[in-house]
Amino acid sequence: MCAGGTGHLEAVEALYDPRQTDYETLARLFLEIHDPTQRDGQGPDIGEQYRSAMFYRDEAQKACAESLLARLRRRGVIADTRVLPAAPFWPAEPAHQDYYFRKGSLPYCHRRVRRFDDAP
Repeated sequence: MCAGGTGHLEAVEALYDPRQTDYETLARLFLEIHDPTQRDGQGPDIGEQYRSAMFYRDEAQKACAESLLARLRRRGVIADTRVLPAAPFWPAEPAHQDYYFRKGSLPYCHRRVRRFDDAP
């Protein structure tokens, strides 16, 4: 059972090749494949460990994340997503790795919602 209280967030570490894509593309996708408006949860998963957050490694990434959230807010999206400095990433225990693959099911609370007018 997960009781929260650790201060940790359930997150995905996205490693990418900047010659192939960029932080903004990944950040926009993140804001479209989860609900950035739900406070302390995602779908039926409720708790502070499920709160929405975007992590940055430098000031350019921070500015990008804040700019994307500001765009959403101007469009009336009440985003509760936090912008936080990247900290050490701790992989989840094996029982949480490849969860949907092992279950043989599809994600139950993620579907893409295009929130940017110029999204591909």
